[in-house]
Amino acid sequence: MKWITRERPKIDRLACPWLIKRFIDAKAEIIYVPAKEVIAQAKALQAIPFDVPDVEFSHYEDRCTFDYFIEKYNLKDAALHTMALAVRGADTDNHSISSQSAGLWAISAGLAFNFRDDYELLERGMLIYDALYSWAKYLQNEKHTQNPTESLLQRVLHQHLAQEEETHRKMPDWGLPLKKIIQDQIDRNLVPNLTKISEELDLHPAYLSRQFPKYFDSLTFGEYIRKLRIEKAIHLLYHTSHSLSEIAYLVGFSDQSHFSRMFKSQTGVKPSNFRKGIIKGKEIAKG
Repeated sequence: MKWITRERPKIDRLACPWLIKRFIDAKAEIIYVPAKEVIAQAKALQAIPFDVPDVEFSHYEDRCTFDYFIEKYNLKDAALHTMALAVRGADTDNHSISSQSAGLWAISAGLAFNFRDDYELLERGMLIYDALYSWAKYLQNEKHTQNPTESLLQRVLHQHLAQEEETHRKMPDWGLPLKKIIQDQIDRNLVPNLTKISEELDLHPAYLSRQFPKYFDSLTFGEYIRKLRIEKAIHLLYHTSHSLSEIAYLVGFSDQSHFSRMFKSQTGVKPSNFRKGIIKGKEIAKG
């Protein structure tokens, strides 16, 4: 069976040949010609035209040619119907249909830019749609950060970025200097003291204590310090080989047991288990 369409494929004219070869006719021949020659060449070559106006295999209603192939051949595979949403969104510039549509368009446009030969482009595009099918069939519930340690680090980062944005939007004049003083003291393994910091900022300690939660994540001064210590501990666990006792000291805890309790209260896991997760994650990454 021969199929013919317009040259310089990007979305439908790569997705449909993939669908034909993988689910309809593995030996199908795909032909690309200039748009104005499709109908004439279809007759001459006894090929079925697709993805051009006024032929059976084309766009219909709000759907694209890939949708029509699925309907025409009564393909029931749920993964294909998931793919169809991504293809339709990419092909019609309606990226709200599927969260994969914008990425599919970007990859397809870049692929067409890099490969000027349509048949080489199709060969590469087959790999893209094989990968998209595997995702739709087996991996839709998979996340990039599978390792619990990576997930925790991602959560800490996202929280930190959100808090930074909120902080810069609302903080009074003394807020950023206070934040820098606290972070500097944490970095130097000092114990931040509210009274001394208040004097440095020329503020009354009682006032600073009352106002602090308004601008620091609804945390008291002590709670905020503990949060910074745990974030520093996570960094040290991930990037150093220090013992847990050494890390406890470096982040300002008087003993390891206190450090372990505070770490678990903040993260839900003990630092020893957290480190095991890091080691396991690195082993998995090495393959």
